[in-house]
Amino acid sequence: MARNYTQDMTKGSPTKLLLMFTIPMLAGNLFQQLYNMVDTWVVGQFVGKNALGAVGATGSIGFLFFSLSFGLGAGIGIIVSQLFGAGMIEKVKRAIVTSFYVMLMSALIMGGLGILLARPVMQLLNTPNVMLEDAVLYLQITCGGLVAVALYNGVASILRALGDTRTPLLFLAVACVINVVLDLLFVVGFNMGVLGVALATIIAQLIAGFGCMLYAWLKVPVFKIPLKEYVPDLQLFRQCIYLGLPVALQNALIAVSCIVLQRVVNGFGPTILAAFTVASRFEQLVHQPFTSLGAAIATYTGQNMGAGNLERVKRGFWTGAMISTLFSLFMLPVAWVGGETIMGFFIKEQDVILEGAKGIRITSLFYAGLGMIYVTRNVLNGCGDVKFAMLSGFVEVAGRVGLAKPLTFIPSIGMLSIWYTTGLTWLITGLISCIRYAQGKWKDKGIVKHS
Repeated sequence: MARNYTQDMTKGSPTKLLLMFTIPMLAGNLFQQLYNMVDTWVVGQFVGKNALGAVGATGSIGFLFFSLSFGLGAGIGIIVSQLFGAGMIEKVKRAIVTSFYVMLMSALIMGGLGILLARPVMQLLNTPNVMLEDAVLYLQITCGGLVAVALYNGVASILRALGDTRTPLLFLAVACVINVVLDLLFVVGFNMGVLGVALATIIAQLIAGFGCMLYAWLKVPVFKIPLKEYVPDLQLFRQCIYLGLPVALQNALIAVSCIVLQRVVNGFGPTILAAFTVASRFEQLVHQPFTSLGAAIATYTGQNMGAGNLERVKRGFWTGAMISTLFSLFMLPVAWVGGETIMGFFIKEQDVILEGAKGIRITSLFYAGLGMIYVTRNVLNGCGDVKFAMLSGFVEVAGRVGLAKPLTFIPSIGMLSIWYTTGLTWLITGLISCIRYAQGKWKDKGIVKHS
């Protein structure tokens, strides 16, 4: 196999390998978040806070519909990384073929449901009437483009499982530039409002997906599979579902917990909803180093589990914990000193800026807990211990459902409950994830068995 398009993570320094994987992955994730940030900036600056709140109100429910595709993509990544680590190249090829059927099926099912259920779900969430029509429109269009999202995420998951983070980054960067241009053209030039923002994002994602797939087919040897061999392997199909469905359900449960919180936010009115939308965009940006490190750890863990190197898995865990803690400490002063500046970049209204800055400061106190969720969860997923993913999803639901509304009744907290709920949920979930890792049950979860 041509190793220049893959990375063997079963040898070498864990710190160096994780950082080399994380940095391109982080750049790619930042480009992906730039999609959302550009959308937020364009809507906030050229349309107004009601349209901005409408886009923000769809975030949790949109993630719920996307969660199946994202989860199955993670399952595919676990299989490919472990098979690659074990040197089973022909089986890697069969896994790639099978993954396309899995991703297409999930995208069509969840995209269709999203289109059909957009209006009743947004009404159920108490979306303010002035935002409802824009929110429904945005959700229907983004769900309609779920095939494009699934294509990119599926191919990117496979490439990352092989240790290649540069190819997804390349095409995501191109798509991001296209997204910015189309956002400005559709919203500022053609005055298309929320419709223009949604269309620009989907078109850009489609370009990223097809571009990434074509490049992989031309350059990465394991993708060069004759058309007659594009028949799914039923055993691998079942393994994709078995490993991916718990992660998908975890994502869905997290989305449900966010929906519960979103309903509380919506009850506070347009100003708080707009503040929550903008602060959430910044929060998503903070997630990216953790997400990137987590993806690196999942690939590193998967390959080493496939090779039977359990001691290297442990070293990867502690290296990831150290990196995530250092980043959490770095972000504290950024959030506390720059809260108003961050908010002011996206929105002009002073009341929205002040409320959002409070939220950014509060959630920054809990970044260390968030980091440990990503480190521990991805070690466990990379090992194949995916059933815990569902448990951690239930923990997040319990945290947000159990805290969101009750905290509003404490006079000294009130509307700040939406921020404290998020932070405390991170802390609780992070602690429980670390306990699961310490139990050591992950050692027997690999799909490649060693004598």
